[in-house]
Amino acid sequence: MKEGGLLQKEAFEKTALFSVIRDAVMTNFPAATERRRKRSQDAPRSGRSFVAGNASGIMQSHPDVERLENEDVSQRDHLLGKDPTSLPDLAVDRLFNGSTVASRFLQAELELNARLRTLSFGKPVRYTYNPLEYAWETHRCYVEKYCQEGQSVLFLGMNPGPFGMAQTGVPFGEVKAVRNWLEITGMVGRPAEEHPKRRITGLDCTQSEVSGARFWGFFQDVCGETHNFFRHCFVHNLCPLIFMSESGKNLTPPELPAVERDALLSCCDSALCQVVIALGVSMVIGVGKVAEQRARRALSEAGITVRVEGIMHPSPRNPLANKGWASIVRDKLDNLGVLHLLTRKDNYDK
Repeated sequence: MKEGGLLQKEAFEKTALFSVIRDAVMTNFPAATERRRKRSQDAPRSGRSFVAGNASGIMQSHPDVERLENEDVSQRDHLLGKDPTSLPDLAVDRLFNGSTVASRFLQAELELNARLRTLSFGKPVRYTYNPLEYAWETHRCYVEKYCQEGQSVLFLGMNPGPFGMAQTGVPFGEVKAVRNWLEITGMVGRPAEEHPKRRITGLDCTQSEVSGARFWGFFQDVCGETHNFFRHCFVHNLCPLIFMSESGKNLTPPELPAVERDALLSCCDSALCQVVIALGVSMVIGVGKVAEQRARRALSEAGITVRVEGIMHPSPRNPLANKGWASIVRDKLDNLGVLHLLTRKDNYDK
């Protein structure tokens, strides 16, 4: 009886997890995102607007009734079919089975997306973008290409920038670096509502993000080939959301009202713990003080034994980063014992 009860419990949990992932997946197709965006523009304004960003700054939950009201049912049924494993392209069966590091990582992100959809954000937030929805295709390409067994170091950013991950779905994803060095491909949709000065143009974006250009440019210089970096390291953001004020000013999570910030970071902290366990890394390096502090706190409270360190954030808003960021970070990584893992000569010798 005990064994049967455990099997029944496991089946129930798997079914519940599929429901979460199914709902998340169905919002992660750029084409579907584009349909929702057009509907939101054509429909009369109301308090009910789906995720990525809306007039009131509210991120809605996703009950079945609302999905029946808002989704193209025939298209949804065509995509879902009767069998959960018929979900297109995402291989949900692999996500359930956790057969690869990448699949477990993506599963954690889909679950986080579902939780974030239940949160709401008021002033000063006016627009909220989630690139893990409208840029899921390029993000998935990045994860499946570079998230792999044996990586020991996780570089952790805070949240997307408007001309980096917001455009490409890749952490610190400056467009040229993403296209030319990381060689990421895929379609990028658009949020439900965009700020006029912060349009999403995906891999066609012509504006460069300084932080991302510095970050990936540094590792390209040190490593030469992407293989030399990703054989040991992976890069992830604690929070996938980007927040903007009425004027289009970028707002970081610490700038949100306390109650909203705490609810957001609680979800993100839990997801980080899942990610660290899935990757099996031995060191987390926060890019910037906030990411370092959040990682140290979240992992410690969860009882996860992993070394947490930090490097300076490459943001141009940081005066010190404008005075030789690459040199400062090189010395820090050398002191942490990470630099020798990445240098081209060391990797070639192996």
